[in-house]
Amino acid sequence: MIRPGFLSPAERRELVSCVRSQREDHGIARRANAILLLDDGKSCRVIAEFLYLDDDTIRGWYKTYREAGWDALAFDGWKGGQFRMTADQEAALCDWLKDRFCHSTVEIRAHISEKFDLHYSHSGCIKLLARLGFEYRKPKALPRVASAEKQASFIAMYQRLLPELGADEAVYFADAVHPEYQTKPAYGWVKAGSHPAVTTTAGHGRVNIHGAVNLETFDAPFVEPTPVLRIRRLELGTD
Repeated sequence: MIRPGFLSPAERRELVSCVRSQREDHGIARRANAILLLDDGKSCRVIAEFLYLDDDTIRGWYKTYREAGWDALAFDGWKGGQFRMTADQEAALCDWLKDRFCHSTVEIRAHISEKFDLHYSHSGCIKLLARLGFEYRKPKALPRVASAEKQASFIAMYQRLLPELGADEAVYFADAVHPEYQTKPAYGWVKAGSHPAVTTTAGHGRVNIHGAVNLETFDAPFVEPTPVLRIRRLELGTD
């Protein structure tokens, strides 16, 4: 069941504007209408009945909107239509876009209006971007990679340590866990065929939870560091 009231006031205004605009395509306006009706508390079955669709289509639109936003839901890949920008203007727009990562057409439409005195609707801007070779997707997350030399040194030290352990000693691998404290790729407009990336967070500014695991016994306690707790620490450095 989809809970109503999931739209913010700004999101609702954007969708209402799309539904009421005479310049939007019928298909895109219909998707905006479906999201608004879901926000009002209407069921997928009722909306599908009035729009002559099936329930799964409405649920799919809702999932796309919640995961990737309105630009992703409004994008249909259509590349036709009459050109309004000149070739030089399109080239200038491409140069401007390649140095940016725009999460929404709002910023792009504002730039076109200010720079070229042309006013594009939401769907019109999406078609323009598709024709110019841009697509709406997430960048790839690139994890921080440990130095190969430091990895080899750590493995050698770990293998030397194991035979030296006393009967009352054990090796635990511990790390701090920070829920939601990480880089999250978001959808935006990029040139088709390009491979944008964002580096993930290398470290943590605060400690919330500490966890550890013993690879011999698979004991996995939660530990809290205290001044009287003595832990032999083996650190694997990263660049």
